[in-house]
This record gives sequence, structure tokens and C-alpha cells, in this order.
Amino acid sequence: MSDTTLRWAARDTAAMLDRQLTRLRHAPALFTITLVAPLMMLVLFGYVFGSAIQVPGSGDYREYLVPGLFVSVATGGILTGMIGTAQDMQRGVMDRFRTLPMSRAAVPLGQAASEVLIAAVGLVPLALLGLAVGWRVQGGVGAALGAFGLLLLFRLATAWIGQYLGMVVGTEEAAGQLSSLTFSLPMVSNTYVPTDGMPGWLRFVADWNPISAVVAACRDLFGNAAADPDAAWPLAHPVAASIGWSLLLVAVFMPLTVRRYTRGGR
Repeated sequence: MSDTTLRWAARDTAAMLDRQLTRLRHAPALFTITLVAPLMMLVLFGYVFGSAIQVPGSGDYREYLVPGLFVSVATGGILTGMIGTAQDMQRGVMDRFRTLPMSRAAVPLGQAASEVLIAAVGLVPLALLGLAVGWRVQGGVGAALGAFGLLLLFRLATAWIGQYLGMVVGTEEAAGQLSSLTFSLPMVSNTYVPTDGMPGWLRFVADWNPISAVVAACRDLFGNAAADPDAAWPLAHPVAASIGWSLLLVAVFMPLTVRRYTRGGR
């Protein structure tokens, strides 16, 4: 690929990123919901259910919970990517973009980049509220920055999943119905409770859920809970597993999304 082609693709991607951010400014409801939901979950689980939930060691439950909610923000790329893409498909926006002399990868790349920026903004109020309720970074600044970088990498991966699903379902109504399933993904993980109290078959699913690896990695890097060497491999080596899962998901869903966009959703 020549330098001219790369500059052309980068320019088109920047234009699509600007379009996504402008769209968000004029229709902020979905972003507001995904921003507020983790804050509500922190209050609900941290204060209503927290006293009844046992966590490993003697740590406070809210300190255990906050890294899991960070990952729920990263996982939100499935929901926002799916609904935003389905809207564009249903309204014919994708068809109009395909008629323009622009890079075929620019539209999905622009949306994926906007998802990462949205996640970066969404993590700020959650981190501030977490600090207010007792969560602390115990693992040092470098490790904390690594954890936030890992969260943004995972958001990039989930954004590609969401876009692909949005192109598959094709309508806003179908995406809305499917979105309820995305909320169950963190439930079958270690986001809110340890997996060792789950039935054996469910614990196996939860331990190998990519969300569990990212949650465990964040807890490890923030110093809120150490990795368990006797756990399943993704939880015993959470940082490596999180990076591997994220790169694998991007490697699978990015080309699928670009190819489906190029073919007009077929």
C-alpha cells in the first residue's frame, strides 16, 4: 500500500471519526445511558448487595467491584457499535457512503476509533466515583496506566464485534432486542462476584469468558486483587490472556466487518 493510499485512508477515517462524534453530540441518549449505567451499578451493588457478597481476602467489596465496572464500560462497545451501525444500515447511510470515493475501511475504522474515545471519557466519572466510595489504586502509576490501556484495547475489540452484529441484524429494532443479551455477558464472569461459588459448568464458562480475563487483569494491575495461580489459565495469567483475547477478537471481527460493509451488508 503506497503512502498516498495510506494518507487517503487516514483522511477518510478522520472524517468518519468526526462524523461519529458530531452524531453523538446531536443524539447523546445512547452514550448517556452507557455512561450512567455503570455509576448506578456501583451504587446498587456497592451499597445494596455488597454486604451480602463475599470477596477473596479481606478487601472491601467496592474495591473489588470497581475494576469489574471499568470492564463493563469497555464491553459497552458491543451495544453502542451494534445499535449505531444498525441505525445507519436501516436508514441507508451505509449505502450512500459506499457510493462515495473513499476508503472502504474508513467508515468502520472511524466508528471503532470513536468508541475508544467514548470509553476513555466514560471511564473518568466512574473512576472519580470509585475513588469517592473507597476504591484505590494500589499497584503504582505505571501499572494503572497499563490497566487503562488494556481497557481501551478491549473496547476496540468489542466495538468491532458490535459493528459486525449491527450489520448482520440490519435494523435498529432487531439491535435493540439483541442488546438485552449484551448486558448478560458481564453477569457470566467475575465482574460482580468471584467465580468459585458458581456451579462447575458455569464456572468453566465464566473463567474462559474474555471479560473475566480483563477484569482479573485490571484487579491485578490496580493492586485490588492478585491473580490466582491455581485458577483457570486466563485468570492465572490475566494480562497475557486479556491482550490475547483482544487481539484475537480484532483479528476476527475487523476483516469480517470491513468485508460485510464493502459487500453492502450481504
